[in-house]
Amino acid sequence: MSIWTRIAEAVSSLTSGEGLSAVFEKLRTPPERSAAFAIAVIALGAKMAKADGQVTRDEVTAFREVFAISPADEKNAARIFNMARTDIAGFEEYARRIRAMYDDDTRGAPLCDLMEGLFHIALADGQYHPSEDQFLARVAEIFGLEQRAFQRLRAQFVPDAQRDPYDVLGVDPDTPLPDIRKAWRDLVRETHPDRMIARGVPEEAVKLAEKRMIAINAAWDKIEQDAA
Repeated sequence: MSIWTRIAEAVSSLTSGEGLSAVFEKLRTPPERSAAFAIAVIALGAKMAKADGQVTRDEVTAFREVFAISPADEKNAARIFNMARTDIAGFEEYARRIRAMYDDDTRGAPLCDLMEGLFHIALADGQYHPSEDQFLARVAEIFGLEQRAFQRLRAQFVPDAQRDPYDVLGVDPDTPLPDIRKAWRDLVRETHPDRMIARGVPEEAVKLAEKRMIAINAAWDKIEQDAA
């Protein structure tokens, strides 16, 4: 059963009057959590599209920045987008429900994965609007992510964002080089597709790791060169 079939079944099971936020309560545990991850990215992406006024842009194109979607599954993905776009629940309620879904994870890695998906969608049209930045900063705040984590994510995706290699690796400039190397290796390990799938990122979305790995390795290369 594909993830999109599971998503369609989860949405179809909603009783009258329930919104998408109710789905997050039903899909809190693996393997259903991978479906919840996809719904969370698409739903918050829909709210973000509404926030920047671009509600008519090609949502399927934006989805494909994050997920591998077959033509047969486009309808289900678009259905989630449209449900979220018209749902009376605000994005902050969605973000709180999603945060609660991962309350058993103390490191915040799945929430960072989610934020990366949202950055992919935000940049899908080639622009990064101030309203999108405000939206994503608020979602990150609700998720409980530190400011440095948000800056690292922004640096990975936004072309004109300040790219501090120490922020990318989550270390201070005065951190000893061996400790920085360890931080780099830990991030590389966490970015491996198998690790991402294990924490609930659907296989269809593991290409999220591509830009992260590029940014992580570039940051380490810059720090190592400067230290030579």
